[in-house]
Amino acid sequence: MGNKAERLSLIRRIVGEELIGSQEDLIKRLAEHGIQATQSTLSRDFKEINISKMPHHSKGYIYVLSEKIGTEVVANVANIGEAVLHIKFSHNIAVIATKSGYASAISVIIDARKSKDIIGTIAGDNNIILILHEEATHESVLAQMQQLFPTLTYLK
Repeated sequence: MGNKAERLSLIRRIVGEELIGSQEDLIKRLAEHGIQATQSTLSRDFKEINISKMPHHSKGYIYVLSEKIGTEVVANVANIGEAVLHIKFSHNIAVIATKSGYASAISVIIDARKSKDIIGTIAGDNNIILILHEEATHESVLAQMQQLFPTLTYLK
């Protein structure tokens, strides 16, 4: 198993089935299957197959396939909805505050929703910027976010 397609397939399978917390762990698992990879190769592979890192209650952080982020994966991470704190609006921008380290994982969940009201997200460590479509209303976006994250509060 040496070609790129086979490596990507194996990475998807391992990340989808196991709790992988570091690139070093994944490099070891790949080596067990006869595949040598470097961290820089894995970083490129992660971007290509859309793998994200999410908080996990016992492992700290784990890698997950972004398309699998939903109720099944969210249920396996450390109460991710509780990491969403509040939302504020300014014209066609919304800012969601999160607990430290959760913004990226939460933005993946928001992006996966593919809302017609949200053009895109930008995540930092503890904040997510939502760029809203011109016709989007704050009320509509707030309702969508509270449906995803019931504990989210609105700050004026």
